[in-house]
Amino acid sequence: MADMQIKTGKGTSAKGGAKKNIHVDLTPMVDLGFLLITFFVFTSMMAKPTVMDLRTPYDNTTETDPVCNSCALTVLLDRDNVIRYYEGAFEKTTLHTASYNSIREIIRQKKKTVQQVRGSGKEFVLIIKAADAASFKNFIDITDEVAINDVRQYYIDEITGAEKKEMEQPGIR
Repeated sequence: MADMQIKTGKGTSAKGGAKKNIHVDLTPMVDLGFLLITFFVFTSMMAKPTVMDLRTPYDNTTETDPVCNSCALTVLLDRDNVIRYYEGAFEKTTLHTASYNSIREIIRQKKKTVQQVRGSGKEFVLIIKAADAASFKNFIDITDEVAINDVRQYYIDEITGAEKKEMEQPGIR
């Protein structure tokens, strides 16, 4: 571990004594350091996994939440990262197309409009419907937008037959 070498003859110091060469082997100290680092890396958590709250209704109830048509924005997730959306009831509106880059501004604008008309942005409702061709990444991206825009009320629903038929039309703007 540690060596002590005493030189005689030429290696005398100015005071007349012999020079002592001390060599300390630090290998065990390095081993201990790596063991401690390994222990702390394996026993500590870097970041706790977080889960987004997803509120789903109970299937056994027949009651529906009252939603005003002017407060609702329905988002239809389609293939190729395309979003179709409409405001209010489906029968009385036209279907618009958006991308994931522009949907944040559309949600903010609708929330702002509801706040101006109703006096509070809390009545804004976002309805998310995913087509069969939409990817799971698309769904995660839109739920991230829900969290970013602080949307208090949102629903996840299935696309109706009329919505599917309208989405297949080539002339949607």
